[in-house]
Amino acid sequence: MTARPTLSGVDGRRLLDRLDELAAVGATPGGGVTRLAYSPEDVRARELVAGWLADAGLAVTVDPAGNLVGRLPGTGPAAGTLATGSHLDSVVDAGRLDGVYGVVAAVAVAEALRRDGVRLRHDLAVIAFSNEEGARGTPGMVGSQAIAGRLTSDDLARPDDEGVPLADRLAAAGGDPGRIEAAAWPPGEVAGFLELHVEQGPVLRAEGARIGVVTGITGRANADILVRGLANHAGTTPMVARQDAAVAAADLVLAVRRLATDGHVRVATTGLVQVSPGVRNVVPGEALLGVDLRDLDDERITHALDLLDTAAAEIGATRHVSVEVRRGPSVPAVRTDPRLAGCVAGAADRLGLTRIELPSGAGHDAQVMAGLGPIGMIFVPSVDGISHSPRERTDPDDLVAGADVLLHALLAADGELDPE
Repeated sequence: MTARPTLSGVDGRRLLDRLDELAAVGATPGGGVTRLAYSPEDVRARELVAGWLADAGLAVTVDPAGNLVGRLPGTGPAAGTLATGSHLDSVVDAGRLDGVYGVVAAVAVAEALRRDGVRLRHDLAVIAFSNEEGARGTPGMVGSQAIAGRLTSDDLARPDDEGVPLADRLAAAGGDPGRIEAAAWPPGEVAGFLELHVEQGPVLRAEGARIGVVTGITGRANADILVRGLANHAGTTPMVARQDAAVAAADLVLAVRRLATDGHVRVATTGLVQVSPGVRNVVPGEALLGVDLRDLDDERITHALDLLDTAAAEIGATRHVSVEVRRGPSVPAVRTDPRLAGCVAGAADRLGLTRIELPSGAGHDAQVMAGLGPIGMIFVPSVDGISHSPRERTDPDDLVAGADVLLHALLAADGELDPE
């Protein structure tokens, strides 16, 4: 058996300094970050990380989908690629760690391997995926979809919330939508993909664990609910004669909540509520609700949508309004690979870090990369479980510890995985 190389660990001070440096790109007055995909700030962040990758000795490219990829050749030409990374784009007024941490930690891992003179059997790829968040109503996870060969011409042609086609956004940010198929990785190239991320939830802190070994990434389904009643005068319309779209919408919000509280799905959210005409002295005539359902079991999500259809029909009849449920995009749940999960668990144990297993309630690029090969994820604790907010924070010691777990887990995976 080949002896495991001795690793000195990542440069923690440099990791934290680089997170600070990236937090200044798109910084908002309240301490957050706005770095929307394809914006000048997003491109500036990509260029900054590209420089760090080049300095670490990786061959750096930006593919037609705007993904930043740094490659370090391995010693086994047929071994395939071990990939790691995350994304640099953000939502509006976001925190400083979501996605970015996984990219900066991956750079730190590549630097540590080079510093310690360790060459992996597999090629190592560090990826900063483009447009994970779905800025301006574009599809989320655009970069990973392109690598997986799943980004379509319809996706590229579809206008965003500002009327700009995705293809134009990509081109303006240095991508090449006319060659999007060249971004796809060939079947069998990926031996494994491992993503490090802040938890974005409260579980690790509540359990007193330093590391989360992710067991799976939740599936998600969206639906829009359109309620049509009758707008009328708020003072002269008797209560019994009203066809109030807002009251029906309130019933529907509670019905969505019950899908989770009654155990049909893990979580259910009505994150969008719009009422028309939106005037105090007019009974609302229309309402639009945006619903998000998540679970690790896709069949449970489908069943919950069926239950929502039934509840909508009953509420419409009771409130004398019409209710239409329009099912939207869905993302299937994926399970992490047991071998990669074992590598993460073993790395945490080797470093003396407490760990637990848990699912990911948020979607990640790893979910898409699962179509190319085995995936795993590592979580570090989020203070107060807050993310997508300027208050997003993880203790510095945990950030460094997570990067060291990624380093040791990739080294372990290098000895276990081969492309499928």
